[in-house]
Amino acid sequence: MIAENISWLKQEIGQNVQLIVVSKYRTIEEITKAYAAGQRMFAENRVQALLERRDALPEDITWHLIGHLQSNKVKYIAPFISCIQSVDSLDLLELVNHQALKNKRIIDCLLQLHIAQEETKFGLSETECESLIETAKAKGLSNIRIKGLMGMASNTDNLQQVKDEFIRLSSFYTKLKEENSFDTLSMGMSSDYQLAIACGSNMVRVGSKVFS
Repeated sequence: MIAENISWLKQEIGQNVQLIVVSKYRTIEEITKAYAAGQRMFAENRVQALLERRDALPEDITWHLIGHLQSNKVKYIAPFISCIQSVDSLDLLELVNHQALKNKRIIDCLLQLHIAQEETKFGLSETECESLIETAKAKGLSNIRIKGLMGMASNTDNLQQVKDEFIRLSSFYTKLKEENSFDTLSMGMSSDYQLAIACGSNMVRVGSKVFS
């Protein structure tokens, strides 16, 4: 069933949208089935789970971190992480750059914007984001590559609210895209990825739709 779900999802979202399979809370056996179906990009929201899965699964998996990243845990994922989607401060960006340099790597990052109404969600305001980008350029952080933006909409049944939040983030992404050579707008999860794609997302983070 997992293989069929992945195949169906990839057909639905199309070739221009990247599918990141969120493997949190899933067993190694379930993730292996997704891998056997050809999926290579997976995401976790906790560093400890990410490390455990990385050790237990094939080396050619491309791992993304989508949860809040504590500064004292950057060093554990710097040797292998493909993309940190949840960068929400200059301090964190500088630390990722430092650890990437130590590991002789360039780490892709997305800046997380706070677009939801829930105060519990992390993320930058638009003003903070623009300031962070300019400061990062001035500091010449050469071992990170800011690829674009990520956001999570409000957890609500109000689809108009979700749409408005996606449109706002998409518009901000468009504003920044050319000047900063951005190519990634990560928004949309199992409950709202179709709406996110309609609003301009080119990367979706889907878990339950794959493993159901």
